[in-house]
Amino acid sequence: MVAQVALAGLIVLCQFLGPGWPESVAGALAVAGGGIATMGVVLFLAGMFSLGRSLTPFPKPKGRASMHEGGVYGFVRHPMYGGVILAVAGWSMVRTPLGLAAAALLTAFLDLKSRREEVWLVERYPRYDVYRRRVRWRFVPGIR
Repeated sequence: MVAQVALAGLIVLCQFLGPGWPESVAGALAVAGGGIATMGVVLFLAGMFSLGRSLTPFPKPKGRASMHEGGVYGFVRHPMYGGVILAVAGWSMVRTPLGLAAAALLTAFLDLKSRREEVWLVERYPRYDVYRRRVRWRFVPGIR
C-alpha cells in the first residue's frame, strides 16, 4: 500500500514539475488523453461499484468477500487497476511526457500486485482459475 501511495505522489509531482508537450502535438494529445483518462475513470468506477462490500484497498480478498464475475468483471479481471492505468496515462498525455514514465512504473507495480492477488484469489475461490482462463484480459479490454 505504501508503494502505491508513493507512486501516486510521484505521478502527481511529475504532472506539475515535468515539461509540457510541444505545442505542435499538445492539442491532439490533450483531446486523446482526456478521452483515455475519462475511460479510465469509468472503468475504475464500474469495478468499484461492482465489488460493493467486497471492496478493499488490499490485494488479499476480505474474509466475507464474494467472487465477482459479472458486469465489468466479465471483460477484465482487474478493472480498477486498469482504470487507474488509463486515467494516469491519459492525464499524462494532457500534461507532460514525464508523467508517462511514472505511469509505466505504476503499471509495472500493478502488474506485480495483480499477480500476487490472483494467487490469493485462486486459494480463496477454487473456480477463479477457470474464470482467469475465460477472462483473458487483466486490466483493459482488448489488451492482455
